[in-house]
Amino acid sequence: MTVNQKLLLVGCGKMGGALLAGWLSHDIDNKDVAVVEPSHGNLLEKRFKVPVVNSLDKLNVEFTPNIIVFAVKPQAMDKIVPNYGHFVGPNTMFLSIAAGKPTDYFRHRLGDGAAVVRSMPNTPAAVGRGITVAYRNGAVSDAQKLMATKLLEAVGEVGWVEDESLIDGVTAVSGSGPAYVFLMIECLAEAGIRLGLNPDLAEQLARTTVAGSGELARQSAETASVLRQNVTSPGGTTAAALDVLMGKNGLQELMSQAVSAAERRSRELSG
Repeated sequence: MTVNQKLLLVGCGKMGGALLAGWLSHDIDNKDVAVVEPSHGNLLEKRFKVPVVNSLDKLNVEFTPNIIVFAVKPQAMDKIVPNYGHFVGPNTMFLSIAAGKPTDYFRHRLGDGAAVVRSMPNTPAAVGRGITVAYRNGAVSDAQKLMATKLLEAVGEVGWVEDESLIDGVTAVSGSGPAYVFLMIECLAEAGIRLGLNPDLAEQLARTTVAGSGELARQSAETASVLRQNVTSPGGTTAAALDVLMGKNGLQELMSQAVSAAERRSRELSG
C-alpha cells in the first residue's frame, strides 16, 4: 500500500491500535506515522516502533500530518478535536472512526474548510476481517477519498455512502453486528449445554460452527439464502430447527427490532 503521506493517529486503543498495526503491516513507513495517546506511550512505542506523545503540544514541530485520524471515544471528542483546527488546509484530511459524530460536528470545531471523512468500522478489524463504511464531506477531494480507502482497507473491506444519514443504519448492522454474532455463539452454546453437552465442548462447537460458516459465506459466490437451503434437507433436523427460527416472531423479526433499536440510538447520539 503506497501512501507517501504523514499520518497522525489520535488515540491508540483497540480500534486505533488495529488500524496502526494494519498500516505498518502494509508497508507504511514508521517514520511517516506519529501517535498522540495519553496512556501507555512507552509500551506503544516498543510495540509499533513509532513516536508516541501524550499530548499534541509534545509532537515534533517538524512533523506536519496530511491525514489526522481521530480514534478516541466519542465522549472525549469535545476536549480533543478543537486542538487540531490549526492543521486545516487543502493538504490535510481528517478521518474519524468515532460513532455518533457527524461531519458537521468536526467542521464546527475545526473550521468550515475542514476535509472530513466519517467512518464506521467494526471490531473484526483487529484480525483484518473488518468492514468499514465511510462518508466524505464536500471538502474531501477524490484523491483524499482514495487515500482514506487505502488506509481503511488495511483492516478489511471498505464501502462508501453518499448520504451521511445512512451511517446510522451501517452502525446498526455492521458496527454493532459483531455483538449480535457473539450473542448467537453464547445462545447456541447454552442450548447445547441444556441438551447435556459438556460446557467446553458446547462452546467449541458454537464458536467453530459460527466462525466456519462465516468464512464459508465470505468465500462463496452463493447468497446466504442459498447456503442455508444447501444445509437444509426437507423434513430433516435443520428444517425442524428453522421452522422455529423462521416462524412468527422468529429470528428475522427479532433481528429487525434489534437493528432498528440500534439505528434509533445512533441517530440520537448523532443529534
